[in-house]
Amino acid sequence: MTTTAAIARPTLRDLNLSPGKRARLYELLYRSGPANGTLLFLPYDHGIEHGPVDFLGNPESADPAAIFRLGVEGRFSGVVTHIGLARRYYPEVAGRVPLVVKVNGKTNIPPDDAAFSPLTGTVEEAVALGASAIGYTLYVGSPAQADDFRQLNEVRRECERLGMPLIVWSYPRGSAVEAKGGRDSLYAVDYAARLAVELGADVVKINLPKPHKEGTAYPKEYEALEGDRFEMTRRVVASAQRCLVLFSGGSYREDDRFLEDVDMGMRAGAAGLIAGRNMWQRPHAQALDLIERVHGILQRYGQPEA
Repeated sequence: MTTTAAIARPTLRDLNLSPGKRARLYELLYRSGPANGTLLFLPYDHGIEHGPVDFLGNPESADPAAIFRLGVEGRFSGVVTHIGLARRYYPEVAGRVPLVVKVNGKTNIPPDDAAFSPLTGTVEEAVALGASAIGYTLYVGSPAQADDFRQLNEVRRECERLGMPLIVWSYPRGSAVEAKGGRDSLYAVDYAARLAVELGADVVKINLPKPHKEGTAYPKEYEALEGDRFEMTRRVVASAQRCLVLFSGGSYREDDRFLEDVDMGMRAGAAGLIAGRNMWQRPHAQALDLIERVHGILQRYGQPEA
């Protein structure tokens, strides 16, 4: 695994945050998780987003209490859940691992071409539960995009009012996106990264970009980057500008391949990782072993306090 120095990423000072946002994000970056200016989140919003099917391979993962324990033992920067699980299970570990509350979500039953995540909770409720940040899923390119923008704007205003960092899951969706290269293509992910900062995200979660699908009409400006995974990854991080980038862990993969992607994302200038299925779809002991290896990578890409 390469040890090439990482592309510089924004410092906490660069983000120009309000005192409340800065204090909470400082705690996430330097007082929890790797505690060196990187972020490692454990998402567990899959019960809404994917349904219980994600828990069948490892039955213990169906128990939210087990996930929160993994968050504590794995020294995560935070566990991400919707309001219902946060209310039922977070009190048992409050103060031992931070909480990120997702305030919108949808099932995977409606077609992606009409993707929209309605609100499942409020910023005020998340604050009352002790959350350190707010999560919001934005579907870039969906026919429901206008409604999404309006809803995100209201959430953003509440985050500003209450001093809560806003993490945007920026995910391309819909037939128009597929026609221009696919939801995980460089064009789509690059657009998603830029859109998040334009709409007020403090942190953006995106997927690692992939080459455009053959036969699609993606912009010719991206042709020179096709096939170079690192340059494509660096491109989408650069588009986020003064917004911290987190890459999604994605679906379950073998250890070495997963860790190679973590390292590549960090070298490209990411601030960290949000990985769920690659953690809790493994048995507990195996998950902890993989998490320690992830911590080892993140320690190489620390950022001094600023």
